[in-house]
Amino acid sequence: MNKLRLNPNIIAEARTFAKQIALEVQAFIDVHSTVAVERSVCRMLGIDGVDEEGIPLANIIVDAGKESIGLEKGISNIIASSLKYYQCDLNTWLLGISSKQMEVKNLSLSKQEIKDVLEPYLRPTLTQIKENKKIREQNLEKYPEKKTQIYVIVATGNIFEDIKQAKAAAIAGADIVAVIRSTGQSLLDYVPNGATTEGFGGTYATQENFRLMRKALDEVTLEEKRYIKLVNYASGLCMPEIATLAARERLDILLNDSMYGIIFRDINMQRTFVDQYFSRLINAYAGIIINTGEDNYLTTSDAYEEAHTVLASQFINEQFAYLAHLPAKLMGLGHAFEIDPMLENSFLYEVAQAQMAREIFPDAPLKYMPPTKHITGNIFRAYMQNTLFNIATTLTSQSIHLLGMLTEAIHTPWLADRQLAIENAKTIQVALKDMASEIYFKEDGIIETRAQDVLLKAKNLLSQIANDSLFVSLSNGVFANVKRSKTGGKGLDGVFVKDADYVNVVMDAIKGELS
Repeated sequence: MNKLRLNPNIIAEARTFAKQIALEVQAFIDVHSTVAVERSVCRMLGIDGVDEEGIPLANIIVDAGKESIGLEKGISNIIASSLKYYQCDLNTWLLGISSKQMEVKNLSLSKQEIKDVLEPYLRPTLTQIKENKKIREQNLEKYPEKKTQIYVIVATGNIFEDIKQAKAAAIAGADIVAVIRSTGQSLLDYVPNGATTEGFGGTYATQENFRLMRKALDEVTLEEKRYIKLVNYASGLCMPEIATLAARERLDILLNDSMYGIIFRDINMQRTFVDQYFSRLINAYAGIIINTGEDNYLTTSDAYEEAHTVLASQFINEQFAYLAHLPAKLMGLGHAFEIDPMLENSFLYEVAQAQMAREIFPDAPLKYMPPTKHITGNIFRAYMQNTLFNIATTLTSQSIHLLGMLTEAIHTPWLADRQLAIENAKTIQVALKDMASEIYFKEDGIIETRAQDVLLKAKNLLSQIANDSLFVSLSNGVFANVKRSKTGGKGLDGVFVKDADYVNVVMDAIKGELS
């Protein structure tokens, strides 16, 4: 129901501009690949582990191909050619590569020959991912998810300590647990290996850490009779690789934004757009919900003045997701409760923003972020602001509700801090259970007028971006007031133009099934 009486023509225009923006970038994506995409192909073929020096085999193979042959025809061609040349299986060749007894080769193989050679290695991974998706669906059928799901984070740096905190949070009532990634991992051009215990500000995202946490949360699922979803981060220089590992270990949600890494981590925009497309294809295949990072725009710019940039970005992220075959039910578009609480009628403006997003993206599992920018270290004020946030969440029927902590800006949350946050959210959910269906917004009132104004500004911004191109607009700092160059940032040297004979057996298989 359109409670805010938003103009459907303006919404349609905004989507038209967003589609134009996304298609222009997609034209660039379609003719480029990256080292991270090619490493993801290796991992999908079952190439795991590290050599004696701890270097991931996927990096070794892609780096060898890049240096001696070039990656323009794709790592699929190089691996298939090598197996044909040596007349051996994949494991034998990997041992030969590690011991430097064998090399990468480049034969003139047809696309069908490459597919035939690699199919036996790819099919088990695809089957495993589909089985994981089936297990998730069976769990959600057995334990239906709530309309608004409580989301909390753990961030000790030690996966085994994270597991203790995650289980405690789930038992206390959390529906979703995110393992915060170690500071700086997004800038590593490789994925660390094994269980880790010494992260900074979070725990390294590795396949073994994914496996350990998934196992722990499955145990709580059985005990609590609620399916506990697991979250991590598919962003940074290894975006598609982490999506691959997450799909294999049955993660449920990934932070997977198209522009966050560009703006906030200074990762090259060409690299990011190509990587995010392949990562989202994998997420679509695995049934993993993506969370986008528009909420972060409001940490570096004023949440009241720049609210329209959040909506504009949501429209763009929606179109990028559709191009990667992600349905609306997997689009956890992000927004946040970040207006200065001392601004008169700030709560009304926050409700306007949240209700507007809910109405424009009715089928998306929106991710609503708590106040952080104006949290001062005063725990009583923080608890009050988080309560207002919880009310706005319930009032506007948000889907994924990341809880604020009263000790935000002081320290990493203790178990008790998280417990209080969960109790607060659950109390509001019970007390205001049917509030959303009971109220309507005053015609031409503060809330409706604010939402309509933000929508119009977002549409006008999208028109400007469509005219200039997203590459130019990001260079001009349209989002979060941060300017990035198309040829600057980290990771550009890992981007390359595809040859006419380029082959990516993973992309072909996934797109074939999703289409």
